[in-house]
Amino acid sequence: MLDTLPKLQNTTFPALNRDKLTTVQVNLGYRCNQQCNHCHVNAGPKRTEMMSQEVIDDILEFLRLQNIQTLDLTGGAPEMNEHFRYLVSQARAMNIHVMDRCNLTILEEPGYEELAAFLAEQGVEIISSLPCYLEENVDAQRGKGVYGISIRALKRLNVLGYGIEGSEKVLNLVYNPTGPSLPPSQVELEQDYKKQLKEQFGISFNQLYTLTNMPIARFGSSLLSKGQFEDYMQTLRDSYQSSNLSTVMCRNLISIDWQGYVYDCDFNQMLNLPMQLGTNRQPRYHVRELSNTDFNKQSIAVLEHCYGCTAGQGSSCGGALN
Repeated sequence: MLDTLPKLQNTTFPALNRDKLTTVQVNLGYRCNQQCNHCHVNAGPKRTEMMSQEVIDDILEFLRLQNIQTLDLTGGAPEMNEHFRYLVSQARAMNIHVMDRCNLTILEEPGYEELAAFLAEQGVEIISSLPCYLEENVDAQRGKGVYGISIRALKRLNVLGYGIEGSEKVLNLVYNPTGPSLPPSQVELEQDYKKQLKEQFGISFNQLYTLTNMPIARFGSSLLSKGQFEDYMQTLRDSYQSSNLSTVMCRNLISIDWQGYVYDCDFNQMLNLPMQLGTNRQPRYHVRELSNTDFNKQSIAVLEHCYGCTAGQGSSCGGALN
């Protein structure tokens, strides 16, 4: 896989500092039952990196001492970590809001038949990737048959109360462009999704998040191999909106990798750009070292890929910024 990091290091992106830390995003491992073209984690069925219970206990202690409000679980397929349910139940016992970035197809895998019911019982918010409401586009990006499995999973979640008006069980969907372009208007695309999924399948959901593909890992490598990297980066730079700087996710979030090391965001994690604190430039920090750290006003590591979060309507783990 081609490395985009050398092309991202010479940057004019403005300096950023963190505000109050409210959210911890945890990558539970790179194993996934899918292997998507746009995946910035380079996850897949053959990956073996998975978080241990020891590290999970370190994270739970960090959540408690830092009084964290939201735990955002990702992967790979986070549910494939054998300690997934332990982490979820322990965090919910502390009244922490838990979000599961679920690829939907995992709910249909053998051995995971009771997963949807567990998520509903724990009151976990589900954020699911469905890169289009058209079958051919989803299968082209995520693999043949993925669309049909995803639709079955969404129907199952609706039966459990997810995405239904008046229910507290939240189901949000995620859209990624299929190529090197910015997402369309989140508001307008959400209307299209809701209309198409309701009319065709009777499916309901809460919100649609549009995410910009980041020029790193598998997607970045694809851009380089096709000679599209520089054009895509120029699109991101030309679409930069300074107003997005105040609401980018790294202002209130840190990212923890499967070994327990801490980063300013999930994208920096994939580029191996560890968090730095003050003037102490040690190679990297483990979450167990930072339980009593004040993250407010700490600097955030930025490179050229940060234009991906500030281009156009903006992009974060919670969708568009404006």
